[in-house]
Amino acid sequence: MLSIYVVLAFVVLLALAFDYINGFHDTANAIAASVSTRAMSPRVAVTMVAILNFVGALYSTGVAQTIAKDIVVADQVTTQVMVAALIGAIFWNLFTWYFGIPSSSSHAIIGGVMGAGIAKAGVGILQIAGIKKIIMALIFSPIIGMGLGFTVMTILYWIFKDKAPSKVNGRFRRLQILSAAFLAFNHGSNDAQKSMGIITLALVAAGMQSTMDVALWVKLSCAMAIAAGTAAGGWRIIRTLGGKIFKIEPINGFAADLSSSLVIWVATTFPGLHLPVSTTHVVSGSIMGVGSAKRISAVRWGVAQQMLIAWILTIPSTALASAFVYLFLSLFTYIF
Repeated sequence: MLSIYVVLAFVVLLALAFDYINGFHDTANAIAASVSTRAMSPRVAVTMVAILNFVGALYSTGVAQTIAKDIVVADQVTTQVMVAALIGAIFWNLFTWYFGIPSSSSHAIIGGVMGAGIAKAGVGILQIAGIKKIIMALIFSPIIGMGLGFTVMTILYWIFKDKAPSKVNGRFRRLQILSAAFLAFNHGSNDAQKSMGIITLALVAAGMQSTMDVALWVKLSCAMAIAAGTAAGGWRIIRTLGGKIFKIEPINGFAADLSSSLVIWVATTFPGLHLPVSTTHVVSGSIMGVGSAKRISAVRWGVAQQMLIAWILTIPSTALASAFVYLFLSLFTYIF
């Protein structure tokens, strides 16, 4: 049988791999608008986002503790559960990335933990109250992003209605750099914490620590992993967010990035919340809201519908995948 230290090291490597994949899978969230409007070159945009993802990941640990405490009962979790959860989530992220579908890494890891946990100990392992809170945040955050995007864009249209579009877009092309930077920081502060929470839960399950406090080495490792993944880029999804939903101009990109940033920042830092939200969902919702402010027909709702289907399928798909992985691993109990 493998040593608990070996299995735990494997969990950490898988969590960092998930964090890395999350980085390149979600790079589009922060830079799709600014790249599509040519506010920044792809190389400059990716470099900026990678740096700010790293900085944002070190900002707080509230979301990490939510992931660690509010999905499953910690004292019923094993390292094998964590291995299965991460494999299922990684599989889904790679599958959707390959086809250029902006799915949610947040949904993937939450579904993975739920599915592997149920396979191990039944439905009783789930923290129902915590899961309800997390799922409500995942559902309502893109809706709030859409409403805020619509509102911000409507206000901007009213303020600049008498200005020449070329001059307005010229100014907002520069402002987009600031809004993209704010979004990149918030992306790192929320998304990197999901892997921090998984590693912390695994450490508690293995008896390596007794509290859900996130160790410094965990914070640094996850920050570096998501920054490295971001630097690798995610061009398939950038094409979807940058143009297939709505033809974005600089003023639209600024409004979408600002709206997304505010939603994620509140979910991450507001006292009593510290909720994991899907950056992909929030950004997509904001872009739809911004497009609707121009006119409803400006949004390609067929693409939006395809994305919605992927979002709905993510939690059950990763839950099933992770449950099957756990049952498969259980056949090799003499190893694990």
